[in-house]
Amino acid sequence: MPYVNIKVTKENGGLTKEEKESLVKGATSLLQETLGKNPASTVVIIDEIDTDNYGLGGELITERRKRGQ
Repeated sequence: MPYVNIKVTKENGGLTKEEKESLVKGATSLLQETLGKNPASTVVIIDEIDTDNYGLGGELITERRKRGQ
């Protein structure tokens, strides 16, 4: 059973239902087309990560984005 975990930062209210559906369909289709995996057994998880829970270079992404970096 293929398992795909997509992680994106949660900004501006997060992903819409339509965006999530597109990601799930796209990842499932890619595994089917590329690796011959069965779509019925493909699991796709989408994690939206708050920018206060994600850091780069010792600094929270929230603070970096405030400065325009």
